[in-house]
Amino acid sequence: MKKILSKGGLALLMAIMLIGYSCKENFLEIPATGQLDEGQLSTKKGIEGVLVSVYGQLNGRANRMASASNWVWGSVRGGDANKGTDPGDFSDINPIQRFEYQTTQGVILDKWKGLYEGVARANLVMKLIGVAQADVSEDDKKRISGEARFLRAHYYFELKRGFNNTPYVDETKDYGTGIESVPNTVELWPLIEADLKYAYDNLPETQGAAGRTNKWAAASYLAKVYMYQKKFTEAKALFDLIIANGKTTNGKKYGLVPKFQDAFKAANDNNAESVFAIQAAANTGSVNNANPEFDLNWPYNTGPNGPGNCCGFFAPSFELGNSFRTDATGLPLLDGSYNSAGKELKTDMGLKSSDPFTPDAGPVDPRLDHSIGRRGLPFLDWIDHPGNDWIRNQSNAGPYSPKKYAYYKADIGSLQDNSSWTPGYTAINVNIIRFADVLLMAAEAEIEVGSLEKAREYVNIVRTRASNPESFVKKGSANAANYVISTYKTAFASKEAARTAVRFERKLELSGEGHRFFDLVRWGVAESTVNAYLNYEGKKLSGALGGAKFTPNKNEFLPVPQEQIDLLGKEVLVQNPGY
Repeated sequence: MKKILSKGGLALLMAIMLIGYSCKENFLEIPATGQLDEGQLSTKKGIEGVLVSVYGQLNGRANRMASASNWVWGSVRGGDANKGTDPGDFSDINPIQRFEYQTTQGVILDKWKGLYEGVARANLVMKLIGVAQADVSEDDKKRISGEARFLRAHYYFELKRGFNNTPYVDETKDYGTGIESVPNTVELWPLIEADLKYAYDNLPETQGAAGRTNKWAAASYLAKVYMYQKKFTEAKALFDLIIANGKTTNGKKYGLVPKFQDAFKAANDNNAESVFAIQAAANTGSVNNANPEFDLNWPYNTGPNGPGNCCGFFAPSFELGNSFRTDATGLPLLDGSYNSAGKELKTDMGLKSSDPFTPDAGPVDPRLDHSIGRRGLPFLDWIDHPGNDWIRNQSNAGPYSPKKYAYYKADIGSLQDNSSWTPGYTAINVNIIRFADVLLMAAEAEIEVGSLEKAREYVNIVRTRASNPESFVKKGSANAANYVISTYKTAFASKEAARTAVRFERKLELSGEGHRFFDLVRWGVAESTVNAYLNYEGKKLSGALGGAKFTPNKNEFLPVPQEQIDLLGKEVLVQNPGY
């Protein structure tokens, strides 16, 4: 089996209906036709089936806003992109990008409910382990528990950084046994750590299916959790082990793939860079097994000449495009001058596709044209991006299209699925953690414990891969743009200079992957950085972002959904500050 596929929650639903059910009048116990009982689910096959459903919730299933891709929560809020499309299309995202969150918003409730669905599925696995039948060995129990607890930690990590503290429910709580009275006042970090430590200690290095988690994915996630708590010494110790010894579940030593773009290519899924990813497969008979969370995030009105053909969401920002500007030596403009007149990227904003346009000729980081689709340059193996013809509403979205995770023309019918309303369902995995992320977090940890040279080494590994000329976008045999990139040749002048370089590298390397906003919050710079972005971008897209403002000590976290407070009561759920 190449990968774990996302599957429906039928087994889970049946199990929830049956486990714990009892009746004194035994003659009334008539099993419903087609249902599974605890005896079936507590076999090895039954427990493994429920475990697969825990993996299946990683992309949010029906609640797309619960997906670990975090394209709204991490990238749009972080300034990588704006919602795009028309103002009235999926308008519930509009207040999110403007930092005008409402306690009754459906997208916020979707995130909450989708993540707790993942928790519930993981808890069901743990409950079944407690009543497992004889065909489930002790080694099986350790491995399955490790996977379930890893996944539970993931869902609580997403809840923690999305809402701050939320109710912690494990397998010992259920309806009638106290679940309805669990408050959101308990600190989640130690509980998340405990699950990940168990997973790290008990999971094998390799498994039979590439999509499962393993020991080193657990170590990487635990180190990430340490970074969010500023436990830099603990994180560094783990990163040292991971970088030296880590391997993927399918046995590949962790490393960067030679070409940057191949980290986002369906034909290259489960590569050496993939630490943990949402698995996807096309043409299985259901698009639910494909990558569904980007079905809206394609260039608009492409016809047969481009991918998706709908709907113009997730438009990369002007500010992000400018960030890829380099100086003459190939280093980024860390002073922020990339947004100044004369250094901004030249765009076709305000122009029709029939109007003449010459793309920017200044020096840029080559990762720009693997991350952002811009006019006049090849869009993968499709045509050159035509500009406004592929933008649904330029005044609302800007001139760019998202390019990471786009499928190739060569993928049609094999790694792309045509069986639903849009051809935008693909077999492209979505990386939750990839090795470049690990290297850059390790660089951060090295800075904070005082090893600036080791941090520079890790950053330069990432930049060296980006500078591979074989990966540059081409027009014919020539580079499609003026690609100029280099490594940091001299030592960082100070800890602050090193922080600036590493943080900016994360912005470039991981753009559009759902990390940026959460990074800004954990670094304590969300207010200044986000408001600078909104001020700049709001002048370009006045209708979408004009007047928007990030409010500190409020907008770092989403509000607890009002529906949940109404359901459980104010004495159980405490609303976050400012709402």
